Amino acid sequence: MKYSRQWRWENTWLLFSLFSLLILPWMLAISFVPNLWAVYASTPSRVLFVPLGFGLLLGIAQVTYGLGIVSVGIAVAIAVVSGVSCVSGALVPLILLHAADLLRPQGVLLLVGMLILIIGLVLYGVAGHRREGEQMGAIPRAKAFPWGFGTGLAICIFTGILGSSINLGFSFSGEIIRNSIQRGGNSATSTYAVWALLFGASFIPNLIYCSFLLFRNHGWSLFLGDGKAKETTLCIGMALLSFGGFIGYGMGATVIGKYGTSVGWVLFVAATIIVSSLAGLMIGEWKGTSRVTHRLLFAAVAIILVSVVTLDLGGLF
Repeated sequence: MKYSRQWRWENTWLLFSLFSLLILPWMLAISFVPNLWAVYASTPSRVLFVPLGFGLLLGIAQVTYGLGIVSVGIAVAIAVVSGVSCVSGALVPLILLHAADLLRPQGVLLLVGMLILIIGLVLYGVAGHRREGEQMGAIPRAKAFPWGFGTGLAICIFTGILGSSINLGFSFSGEIIRNSIQRGGNSATSTYAVWALLFGASFIPNLIYCSFLLFRNHGWSLFLGDGKAKETTLCIGMALLSFGGFIGYGMGATVIGKYGTSVGWVLFVAATIIVSSLAGLMIGEWKGTSRVTHRLLFAAVAIILVSVVTLDLGGLF
């Protein structure tokens, strides 16, 4: 998205969503899941509605995620969204299914992890505000922070809450994977049957919002304008990297077994935070900021990593 020049946000996000949420998931599911339609037919409707329902929530989060990246940058957006989604994904099942566990070691660790995460997010907020002030002379405000850092941070927190839908939807869809394995699939590629439903449903909110913007801003013609080949290539690259990451997570979580969606998710989130922060530094998002601001950024990353490890330990008790 940082290298998109000819297209507006809605053009880029719609094509990225089309490839990453619809074309790639269904292409892999149809190609590598034996008897895919028989798997779905033999699965109770209530089970199929789990990934579909969480997929719709995920779609809303994906729309606001794109807006968050534009508003506060890659490093802050990915770290905040990832951290909040970890807390949301860990606490919601515990509160709804095992409220009494809040007073046990598991619940205590989860609450401690949430507190540590809040500290990390506060540091990120401080670093982000310092960056905004220090870059004001070098980067026009409208280009660097279209809605202001505070609004962008709120968007990212909201996104993180709904963003946990991807892990919840995958975690509660084990019956689909088991049905696929019984009909000739293996434990790794059978996850495609879940991702196709989950991501397919998440495409709907992305399609609605992006279409609304395209009609309002008269942006449909940009798809046929100058630079369409480069812009399309960027979108396909985004889709391959994004969807490929989730495919790897799903395979790893399934192979790990009982604690796969706990251990796998925390490792996935930790790697995402580290790489996104380094990427933000490499592409110049923090250019022109002081050494103190950089130290605050690194401290926030470290604290967020401690929080997700603490949450993961809570899931192992």
